[in-house]
Amino acid sequence: MCGVIGIVGTTTVTDRLVDGLKRLEYRGYDSAGIAVASEGPHARSRAKGKIVNLESQLAKDNINGTMGIAHTRWATHGVPNVKNAHPHKAGRVSIVHNGIIENFAELRDALKNTEIESDTDTEIVAHIINEALDKGASPQEAFSQSLSQLNGAYAFVCMIEGAPNTLFCARSGSPLAIGVGQGEMYIGSDALALEKLTKELVYLEEGDWAILTPSAFTIFDEAHTEVTRETTHLAENTAETGKGNYPHYMLKEIYEQPVTIHQTLSHFVDTAEAPFTNLKGIDFSSFNRLFIVACGTAYYSGAVAKYWFEQISGIAVEIDIASEFRYRQPVLTSDTLFIAISQSGETADTLAALRYAKAQGLKTMTLVNVMTSTMAREADIALPINAGPEIGVASTKAFTSQLTALATLALAKAEQTGQISKDEITAHKQALLSLPSAVDKTLLLNKSIKDFAKTLSGSSSAFFLGRGVYYPIALEAALKVKEISYIHAEGFAAGELKHGPIALIEDGTPVIVLAGHDPLFDKTVSNMQSVSARGAEVCLVTDAKGKETAKDMADHILTLPDMAPFIAPIALTVIAQLMSYHIAVHLGKDVDQPRNLAKSVTVE
Repeated sequence: MCGVIGIVGTTTVTDRLVDGLKRLEYRGYDSAGIAVASEGPHARSRAKGKIVNLESQLAKDNINGTMGIAHTRWATHGVPNVKNAHPHKAGRVSIVHNGIIENFAELRDALKNTEIESDTDTEIVAHIINEALDKGASPQEAFSQSLSQLNGAYAFVCMIEGAPNTLFCARSGSPLAIGVGQGEMYIGSDALALEKLTKELVYLEEGDWAILTPSAFTIFDEAHTEVTRETTHLAENTAETGKGNYPHYMLKEIYEQPVTIHQTLSHFVDTAEAPFTNLKGIDFSSFNRLFIVACGTAYYSGAVAKYWFEQISGIAVEIDIASEFRYRQPVLTSDTLFIAISQSGETADTLAALRYAKAQGLKTMTLVNVMTSTMAREADIALPINAGPEIGVASTKAFTSQLTALATLALAKAEQTGQISKDEITAHKQALLSLPSAVDKTLLLNKSIKDFAKTLSGSSSAFFLGRGVYYPIALEAALKVKEISYIHAEGFAAGELKHGPIALIEDGTPVIVLAGHDPLFDKTVSNMQSVSARGAEVCLVTDAKGKETAKDMADHILTLPDMAPFIAPIALTVIAQLMSYHIAVHLGKDVDQPRNLAKSVTVE
């Protein structure tokens, strides 16, 4: 969840470390810090809060060196403050860490007569390494020996006084990539942190640890055997990672969706008449069941896809939250295709679920936005969503790209197995190809959405209702409101309202009903009338036909532009995104970096 970066070279590193942290800030922003050195002792600077606070502290501390490590934190052990900020230091050792050491309490208790400064698990590791040094171990021995004592997840980068121009690093359960430079070496949590420094990356595999100097790196596996890992060349990233003229990354990424959806489609669909591209190696006819596993927003994309796969391609689908999947010991059969969905491709629970499924002998597929990620490397089949870098913590363009890719997979399965007619397949493909234009037109509703959001922002709770494919869209819409505005919001299946949730409705309670005019529309309108009769302020998000049918039954109506019913749930999602965005802005919240959250969840 935290972000780490290190540089070892021959020129000063402070400014570049800070720049790397800014690119990693989506991973956490509770505190930040760096440690640097040349030949002598390590100098350290830390600050509570965001990286801008670290920059202010660095202006006072004025530290620099030819190697250094840096960290931006999402707090696990210990509250966000300076003493718990990384890097942590013990004797000759400075260290940064992403992950959780699960046996840290036991390790701390074993450090008798040792003064512990912070409340973190990371500082304990620094003390273990330093204790080994005091007993005569070499820096390499001290670092490698410490790893055998640790249970949990970690990505470490470490400097040791007495080992000049050398960084030590290791990964287990949390990603790390070595960047190869000219007279410099780099280490970072992901490619985004390093892409301004180098295009040549070497990803450490599970259990690997490594030693970096300005001119070389050496990798060892968990058996401490020297190994070689493949070098990955990063393609030039043409996507603009700055905010441009937008006030927030989230708004920029919402408005990028016509382009990013087109990028997703371009990987799978050439024309409405042609077969799906880049799916020829996938034989859906050999599977009788799909098992989809994901977390958060990605889970909701899978929940939408469940309807598509079952209704269009006629295959049974089970979906599970990744953090629950392994622990309930699911019944898995060899005729099941396992699909893991993750924007980053590093989500800890989803990665663990993928590995569990592989160990059970299942064919595995992953849908990711980062094709160099651990999931993409470990799954049998890796498919890209091609959304480009997503910086806002609340996922927007990645979600619609996930939905678009999943829709193409459902159609590909139907096409391969003849579940629906060729004419129906062609019509659905035409609909998908029109999706970028449909989303572009949906964005024109921004002013109306903004006006309604002002009304909603005065509420302490809000409820989203949907039926069928719109039910998981309602769950995602509620999640967005919770994530960035901190208003309590819940999504419900509209038919479940009468089984308890309707007790929460009182005068003025905002209820947002998501309903395209489909065969379930009349039932949804009936539920809408039930909450309206109990004083709810109802906003109906629908299409033109739905608006005509509902007429005066809702207090507010937001109307989607004309589009095929197949793609309407994806376009409607954009309305929910803009609604949550404008509520948060009106309340003065930090849209891009909401409290307590981080973009990439790499700890359980």
